[in-house]
Amino acid sequence: MLPLGWYAVVFTVAAAVTAAATWPTISLATTVGYVDVPRDRKVHALVTPYGGGVAMFVGFCAAMIVASVLPGLSAMFHASSEAFGVLVACGAVFVVGLVDDIRDMSAPAKMAGQVLAASILYFTGATMYQFHVPLTSQFIVLSPSVIPLITAFWVIALTNAVNLIDGLDGLASGIVAIGSAALALYGLKLQSLGLLPSSNIGPLLAIIGCGVCIGFLVFNFHPAKIFMGDAGALFLGLLLAAATMVIGGRTPPATGVTYFFFAPLFLPFFILGIPLLDMAMAIIRRTAKGTGLATADKDHIHHRLLRLGHGHRRAVLILWGWTAVLSSLVLIPLVEPRLNRFVPFATIVAGVGLIALFWPTRASSEPEDEQRSVSVPK
Repeated sequence: MLPLGWYAVVFTVAAAVTAAATWPTISLATTVGYVDVPRDRKVHALVTPYGGGVAMFVGFCAAMIVASVLPGLSAMFHASSEAFGVLVACGAVFVVGLVDDIRDMSAPAKMAGQVLAASILYFTGATMYQFHVPLTSQFIVLSPSVIPLITAFWVIALTNAVNLIDGLDGLASGIVAIGSAALALYGLKLQSLGLLPSSNIGPLLAIIGCGVCIGFLVFNFHPAKIFMGDAGALFLGLLLAAATMVIGGRTPPATGVTYFFFAPLFLPFFILGIPLLDMAMAIIRRTAKGTGLATADKDHIHHRLLRLGHGHRRAVLILWGWTAVLSSLVLIPLVEPRLNRFVPFATIVAGVGLIALFWPTRASSEPEDEQRSVSVPK
């Protein structure tokens, strides 16, 4: 079987096991009281079980086990300790999120858990070693003293970005699914060009991330039957952080293909542009107000779309569309380098087109059957 065939098997396992694990998780979470109860800082009206993170983590573990025994993928599990490190780091940040769902953790305690996960990635080698300065050909090999700090920053940034965008049914899982698919295609393209070794675990992590999101999305799209909680959001953020570091932080210098080769670490700012922008705006907004960075509010991008009159599903589809367009602007020039010069113009046109397409024709409220569960991210 071709390598792509093995990756397809792993994707299928991740999606199927996550979906299968979600059914009993809904029942168990409801029984034990692991639920999201409407409160003043939240705008959903129904008690909804958590536990999506549990199902996704189970799907991730199952996919990793299957990948470790597949002939076309098992080599990357024996070549280094990176796969084991990612598994343990994901487990660590998953537990942190699980505890935070059950009993709210302080911001410093939660960040300590994220730093612990980043440390695990660093000590097992699942991190970046080099850096391409965006929009230049400068290539920097990172010193051992800097790598731990960059790894911690990257993990904290992406885990919190995914957590902040998890405010509407299917929003975070859909964005991560689209972004992970784009990242996987990018990594596999690099491998086909000989610019990334076939033993690199990044594309595998991205494909598994996409699979678990698709499996969970069946139950999480509006109206959601279950939430991923902080356990799921932090887990997905860690998985994306590891995948982007081992792909973007390992690519050697290359010219004449597309400008993304000059700065592969620039990719997350495209494929994960929505959650990263939302996080940056939240930091600026809360700093200006003098509130703590962990203070919840209702001024995230998705809340603004709802206030403009977009329905729940439409707001989610707008942000999915943005993610898909931005991701395509990464992938299209990679396939056809001559289109590289049109990327900035296409970015502007795509943004205007999406706004015009989804602009509400009336200020409406959600129909009765669409009233949900919009949870204000922490």
